[in-house]
Amino acid sequence: MILLLEDDPAIADTVAFALRREGFAVEHRAWLAEARERLRAAPVPELLILDVGLPDGHGLDLCRELRGDPQPQLARLPVIVLSARSEELDRVLGLELGADDYLAKPFSPRELVARVRALLRRAQAVPPAAPGFVVNGARVHLDGQPLSLTKLELGLLLQLLQAPQRIHSRDSLLDAVWGTSADSGDRTVDTHIKTLRAKLREAAPGRDPIKTHRGLGYSLEP
Repeated sequence: MILLLEDDPAIADTVAFALRREGFAVEHRAWLAEARERLRAAPVPELLILDVGLPDGHGLDLCRELRGDPQPQLARLPVIVLSARSEELDRVLGLELGADDYLAKPFSPRELVARVRALLRRAQAVPPAAPGFVVNGARVHLDGQPLSLTKLELGLLLQLLQAPQRIHSRDSLLDAVWGTSADSGDRTVDTHIKTLRAKLREAAPGRDPIKTHRGLGYSLEP
């Protein structure tokens, strides 16, 4: 099932018709509050299509919330953003906040369906394991070696392990690990990633599983 969050009835009808014609089940919501409530209900949607400008808030806020959600199904939920804003800066911001794809309005319904299919194929493929990592509660081993991690380093590593190869933006990591701490920022995330990376290299010389994506964030690579 695909959850569509769009407050323009004409656009919502067009998108829903195009998807249903191709065999997808679609549920439509027009308000952020409604979408948040639906995402907490069973079954969890397979994919979310969301508008940016909504009557009760900003669609990217929901995207950022999802990427920091402790429930893996929501943290990994594929998201396509629909927006009237097509500038490069807007697209980059959407991707930094956790969107998997960004489509500017006006758009072709056929192209949207093709993007939905491609994203679902990637999401439904068996994700590659993060080889060498064994997690038992707060204890983590890499290649058989125990890691001595601080609480924040452990939080960062667990977030990266939840979705290997997904790019986690600094904002999503900040929200998930530091919460509402006002004293934290991008530099704090970078500093703790640096110390975490050093400990991983010490435990497994020659390996560097954390990959930096300039301007976007970090991912955990096999």
